[in-house]
Formats: sequence, C-alpha cells, structure tokens
Amino acid sequence: MKSLLILNDPPYGTERCYNALRLAHALAKQAPDAEITIFLMADAVTAARKGQKTPEGYYNLERMLKRVLLGKGRVLLCGTCMDARGMMDDDITDGALRSTMDELAVITTSAERVMVF
Repeated sequence: MKSLLILNDPPYGTERCYNALRLAHALAKQAPDAEITIFLMADAVTAARKGQKTPEGYYNLERMLKRVLLGKGRVLLCGTCMDARGMMDDDITDGALRSTMDELAVITTSAERVMVF
C-alpha cells in the first residue's frame, strides 16, 4: 500500500507533525511492506533540519523522520518552501531530499492513501 503524508505545520508549537509521524510509524509497523512517503511543505520543512536539540523527554522530529527513513520510507521537502526559509540542502537531515511540486503531483496520483496534516 502506498501512503503519502503531507505535512504543513511548523515542527513545534502544534502537534500535527508529531502526530503525522506517529501515524507513519504505526502504518509501517502494521504493514512492513508499505511504501510511506512524507512530504514536508511550508513551515514543516524545518522539521527536517539537522542537529535539532530538544529538551530531555520532549519529542524530536528529526529523530522521528530518521526512523521513517530507516524503515525504507521517503522524506521529501518542498524546494520552494526551503528557499523561502533560507534552508540549503546541507541543512537537512541525511536521507531527506529536496523535491518539487511536480514530484508531489506524481506521488499523489500513484498513492492509495493521501493524508494531510
């Protein structure tokens, strides 16, 4: 099953990104052969910034994204959104990739589930 999760909210301050990634982890657990793609747009692109330091006991979205990547999922970032926030390719966690709206369109048409957070 191909699942696409599109995240828009900032990584901290709301729990939408956190809950989306919790769902991605649960989907991967339920169906290990599932193809999971996370597409970060708008302020959500900063969830993939490398080197995040969060307080002890607080969730860390960089680590959560790495877990998706280790499970053979994909993490893609809107390049236009990255540019608007001054993010370079070197700023993002290893394994995550800059992407485009055209690529999102292709992934959306092939996905069996699309969820927007």
